[in-house]
Amino acid sequence: MRLFQVLLLFSLFCLLTACSGTRPDNLGITNGQLIDCPSSPNCVSTQTQSEKHKMPSLSYTGTSADAMAKLKKIIAGLDRTEIIKETDDYIHVEFTTKLMRFVDDVELYVDDEHKKIHFRSASRVGHSDMGLNKRRMTEIGELFGKN
Repeated sequence: MRLFQVLLLFSLFCLLTACSGTRPDNLGITNGQLIDCPSSPNCVSTQTQSEKHKMPSLSYTGTSADAMAKLKKIIAGLDRTEIIKETDDYIHVEFTTKLMRFVDDVELYVDDEHKKIHFRSASRVGHSDMGLNKRRMTEIGELFGKN
């Protein structure tokens, strides 16, 4: 019986840690663009040509520094977030789901020339996210518009 419990706990540990996936090494901005979404439905982006993944960018007035500060404040107010990388015009954030500990990568790019904030939100593992990335980015957009 004890062996069964140990194996069950080990299996559960392996399942939960596998849900986080490996941090992608191809994220960031290249020539003003974030990488495109994969074909799976668990990604949204403002810069994709795919209609099933497309969301509108956020507009801002003022300085890019003000927009970045506002984004960082919004992110800090959300649960289970960790800023992984930050520059003057880019933020990479990991969002971890509460129950299964799935990790989603969110990138935000402040395009000061066009006064737009572009983003990409994608699940690391699995095929469907049941609309979570779209809901998250909609929420961030609404919070950005309110502040």
